[in-house]
Amino acid sequence: MNIKYSGGWTALVTPFDRDCTVNWGQFERNVKFQVKEGISGVVPMGTTGESPTVTHREHSKIIENTVEYVGGRCDILAGTGSNSTEEAIFETKRAVDVGIEVCLLVDCYYNKPSSLELRNEYYGVILSEFPDTDFVTYSIPGRSVTVLSPEDMLIVRSQYTNLVAVKEASGDFDRMRRIRELMDPDFNIISGDDPNTYQMMTDKKILASGVISVIGNIVPAAVEKYTRLILDGKQELAQEMDEALTPLCRVVGVTSAEDVKLPNGKIVPVTYKFANPVPIKTMMNGLGMITGLCKKPHGKMTRRGVETVRKALKEVWAKNPQLLEPIEKYYDVNIAERLKDDKVWDNLSYRQ
Repeated sequence: MNIKYSGGWTALVTPFDRDCTVNWGQFERNVKFQVKEGISGVVPMGTTGESPTVTHREHSKIIENTVEYVGGRCDILAGTGSNSTEEAIFETKRAVDVGIEVCLLVDCYYNKPSSLELRNEYYGVILSEFPDTDFVTYSIPGRSVTVLSPEDMLIVRSQYTNLVAVKEASGDFDRMRRIRELMDPDFNIISGDDPNTYQMMTDKKILASGVISVIGNIVPAAVEKYTRLILDGKQELAQEMDEALTPLCRVVGVTSAEDVKLPNGKIVPVTYKFANPVPIKTMMNGLGMITGLCKKPHGKMTRRGVETVRKALKEVWAKNPQLLEPIEKYYDVNIAERLKDDKVWDNLSYRQ
């Protein structure tokens, strides 16, 4: 295991104003909260940061400002991947120019190159272009459809030792075990799914080194402590922490069953699936950490969806308030009052 790429890393949200421009004040405050709480690293411009919808200028500036706000006090893994090799090179160069040492490359979404093409026309091209920069491949077929196979990952690693890790969000534990079987011990597997982190880190045939966490936006100290307990072999304490974090992990994505009225007046059941970062930004709004929601086409959840994340926060506050207390102190908010104030949460859903 490469210890540099271990522990808790937070996939940063990007706060927006009502006009969908970046709220730099809130972004700076959130980054410095992560640093203060002792997170190992932060990840600007991943899916959680809404990289698909920010402009190229915003993308580069978010990474540049993250470097400034962090000030060398934790590591930074910058998301520079794309479904275009040229765009990925462009963003990687911008990142490297401002001091980034390691970049995250998502498998090319939508245009669906094969694993062979990913190896030759994407990873091989980019890694050879930046031989002094480390790279983490990001496997998330639920969003990208295509995925770099373990075998092609091995070939890339053998040709370019600056491929140092994989962020695994496939949910396929057999695939993860195959990666560990093939790769050398210094190649890291990092969890990209909060709910799967414990299994990935404790399965001796996977041995993930940590997590790139969505819930780290609100509980960075807990995520960092949790991963370190596992790495230190303190299983009993880690299990307790896993149970404490489970309510939050369950709502990284939210499914809401609704009764929808059609134009003809008929009521029909419809299930909506609200993906990251909608739930985490809803929680951060409710807790008083940010004020804006997402860039279109993401929007809001239903009232039932909002109540789902609110209920999760209430459960954590009731059973393990110490997890959320750092938010109270840093953001000067009263969590108990906000959790029980319907007005705080009413505006976070679509009116139906």
